[in-house]
Amino acid sequence: MSPLRPAILITLCTAGVSFAAEPSSRVLHRFDAPEAVQAVAVDDAHFYAIANTVIGKYEKESGKLVGRWKASEETPLKHMNAGIVLEGKLYCAHSNYPHVPEASSVEIFDTATLEHVGSHSFGIYEGSLTWVDWHDDAWWAVFAHYSSKAGDDPFAKPTAYTSLVKFDPQWRRMAGWTFPEELLERFTPQSCSGGGWGPDGQLYSTGHDLAEIYQLELPEAGSTLVLKKIIPVEITGQGVAWDKSRPGVLYGINRAKKQVIVSEIVTE
Repeated sequence: MSPLRPAILITLCTAGVSFAAEPSSRVLHRFDAPEAVQAVAVDDAHFYAIANTVIGKYEKESGKLVGRWKASEETPLKHMNAGIVLEGKLYCAHSNYPHVPEASSVEIFDTATLEHVGSHSFGIYEGSLTWVDWHDDAWWAVFAHYSSKAGDDPFAKPTAYTSLVKFDPQWRRMAGWTFPEELLERFTPQSCSGGGWGPDGQLYSTGHDLAEIYQLELPEAGSTLVLKKIIPVEITGQGVAWDKSRPGVLYGINRAKKQVIVSEIVTE
């Protein structure tokens, strides 16, 4: 594996945001996966391509399909989003998008069998749940709103109402943050589709379409997250996942091509 060239960063004076002009990511693999339309999750040996109602389990090295789960009358899931793997369980964000009022849940699967083994329902909460992560002994979750829907339904709110919420291990709310205006402009008319805490201890997010990931910080004061860096990546937004077995490796998707994209990322 050849080393990456150092990223050349341009400071956007109006916002104090660094944008990687030279390649700061490099594609390692591309895998065809018909389920790769919403997100991808990853563990030591497999990746999990996620569609609205279907999950495909694939070998990381070969890209071979080795398991599949599909929603049914018993598990009538409608709109799964980003997922993470923790201790042999796949946790998927789920919502009733595009319906309102927005209702959300976290759906849990056994990674060995892809059996659906649990669910935590938020009911009607702060928006449509798009991603969850576990970090610093707490759950972190984004509840999205969509400007593309706000004009069609009096109950729908625009993208600016999207928020990051921190929960304790029992899913009790601890804190919440909004996204900065310069990032909301990149999300709109859709919203924040993916994210999580990276191997460098920084917070990252993605939008719905753009080939970028965003490095964020919690603010020292106030309620608005701070956008620090924009990193071009060969994905089409949507749910992403850091490979904890290979620090600096990010799994994402190309929704149009239904591919899982594995990239090495420079974050410093």
